[in-house]
Amino acid sequence: MKLWEQHCCLPLLPSANISELARYPSGSHVSVNVGYSPHSNAEATAMCADFRRKAIADGRFRMVDDNPNDNPNDDSITLAFDLEDSGPVEGDLANVEYFHGLGVRSMLPTYNFANAAGCGCLDTDDTGLTAYGRDLVAEMNRVGMLVDGSHCSVRTGLDLASTTKAPMIFSHSNFAALWQHPRNITDEQARECARTGGVVGVNGVGIFLGVNGATDADARVRAMADHIEYGVELLGIEHVGIGSDYSFDHEDFNAELAAHPEAFSEEYTRYGPLQWVPPEDVATLPSVLSDRGFDGDAIAAIHGGNFRRVNRIAEATGG
Repeated sequence: MKLWEQHCCLPLLPSANISELARYPSGSHVSVNVGYSPHSNAEATAMCADFRRKAIADGRFRMVDDNPNDNPNDDSITLAFDLEDSGPVEGDLANVEYFHGLGVRSMLPTYNFANAAGCGCLDTDDTGLTAYGRDLVAEMNRVGMLVDGSHCSVRTGLDLASTTKAPMIFSHSNFAALWQHPRNITDEQARECARTGGVVGVNGVGIFLGVNGATDADARVRAMADHIEYGVELLGIEHVGIGSDYSFDHEDFNAELAAHPEAFSEEYTRYGPLQWVPPEDVATLPSVLSDRGFDGDAIAAIHGGNFRRVNRIAEATGG
């Protein structure tokens, strides 16, 4: 089954192997991170150019701006980019449209800690979205870029929902009601996202699921299904999707935790090496959900239809 993967991570290095993304099913749509809080405009720009060049040369991929209507008869994997922090915008709102032109279709205002746009999920003092952050959201709406509340603080997430004029998303966030972690979102955040017409993408990161053992692969898939079920009961079938947050560079990411402790906290490091649900295991979710009573239409909505809808709305209302 074709998947709409709203967020995954390749190494943010020139050595990144774009062919790893072919592990997703043919015809899928995959959003790949191209930068977060430590990265400059120039560095994120270079990542966009490098990933695009490699994707075109590979031949199994096409860029989102090559076919924004997502032709369902094409087996190419469609690639979009996302930014996990507004830092690469460098305070210049014109850079929102600039990055949209490079293929960035969603962006988080903040990543874990406060910046000029607002607060992050690891901040102890949550003052929410700033005036600049509200201007940033307005510009993202204008150009057709999805506003993403993952990694943001509770108040910032709620402010995003009340500010945006288009559906917002939580691209890769699980439910705090099932597992208490500062990266997981409250029911209020989730409801406000749904009120905008948006979608919560359930991720497969072990520490956000509460299942981080190296031998717990099957349990992690079941935990993803638990969060999907919870989200559907809370919000309705049209507001839940998948943003697995899979890291194709496991060792590099765990090394990143050590190299950039200022971007993380003990809530990331005290569980041991992070574990993820890989694309091959995400592909088993339809079977798991079917066994739990989800019909074909519901599974198709979760597996891709919901994120496809909000992306089309954003593109139609922007620009």
